[in-house]
Amino acid sequence: MPAILVADAPGLDFLNSVATPVDEAVDWIGDGEDLLAWLDQTGFVPRAALEEIRTRSTPAELDDVAARARELREWFRGFVRKRKGRPLAAKDLRELEPLNQLLELDQRHGEIVPNTSGGVASFELRAKRRWQSAESLLMPIVEALAKLVCEEDFTYVKACEGPKCTLLFADHTHGHARRWCSMAICGNRAKVAAHRKRLKEQENG
Repeated sequence: MPAILVADAPGLDFLNSVATPVDEAVDWIGDGEDLLAWLDQTGFVPRAALEEIRTRSTPAELDDVAARARELREWFRGFVRKRKGRPLAAKDLRELEPLNQLLELDQRHGEIVPNTSGGVASFELRAKRRWQSAESLLMPIVEALAKLVCEEDFTYVKACEGPKCTLLFADHTHGHARRWCSMAICGNRAKVAAHRKRLKEQENG
């Protein structure tokens, strides 16, 4: 099943990598191969880097990193669910120490590359990451979570109103009126349920 990318924020898309899209829960990061597939689908990691890490790592190493990703996901989900719907406060920084510890492990460097937009010869400084081990697969995830904390207004981080839905999203709509993970999934279900209710009320009335 393709990854569900409806959150409008990569950090929340990561939290949505376990969900109940229909009736049964699906975990897109169940093991190491699942993690590689999810990182590929979401574009978190370049495909060439994924292939390189796959050839350099044992299945057990990849499974271990997937387990760490799941632990990180559940810890951060608790942080978000507790604070969604209100701005973050200075005291919340204490809770984010595990993220800062992981950010310290990131191996990034700058590289001057050609800027191909605009047709005029120019250069830009782009950050590049060294993909030296299976553990480095966690780094773009950690970065996405850190950006969520630093760049999103948690006032507009919401949980889908679908009765069984577990998906989170950042409401960037005009007026911040978004209620559903997507109209195609829960929004449509709600419309059908409301229509049935109206019909029943008419029959009973």
